[in-house]
Amino acid sequence: MSETRLSIPQYAMALAHVASLRSEDPYRKVGAAALDFDNRVIGTAYNGLAPGYNPSPEFWEDREARQKFMLHAEINLCSLFKRGEAKIIATTTMPCTACMQTLCSYGIKEIYYQEVYHASDAPEIAELYGIRLEQVSDFPMSADTP
Repeated sequence: MSETRLSIPQYAMALAHVASLRSEDPYRKVGAAALDFDNRVIGTAYNGLAPGYNPSPEFWEDREARQKFMLHAEINLCSLFKRGEAKIIATTTMPCTACMQTLCSYGIKEIYYQEVYHASDAPEIAELYGIRLEQVSDFPMSADTP
């Protein structure tokens, strides 16, 4: 096996990073990827507004006012599979408390993230439910990076 072959967490994080590039939020771009129990990709998602909603340009001017309308990448991702179908979730930012609760309800066993989100209770929730929650910061962000 090649030494440059990506681990599954690195692979999932690379997919999450690519998904984040689709985010329409100019302040925080978050992407997520889901893999099944055979490490096959179920789907990718990113944070943004509900499909079909076209905001006015003024909508983007006030981050605080629009924040409550942004659907998190993890929630968008969970809309792509049923409970028990996904084993691994990778997300560019540690899940917030509500997203972590949702991921638990979907039976996720492993969650990988790049950036720490200090306002989240995800570590405590993961510990209670026996979910692997691990930071992964070493993954390729382009085809040129081994």
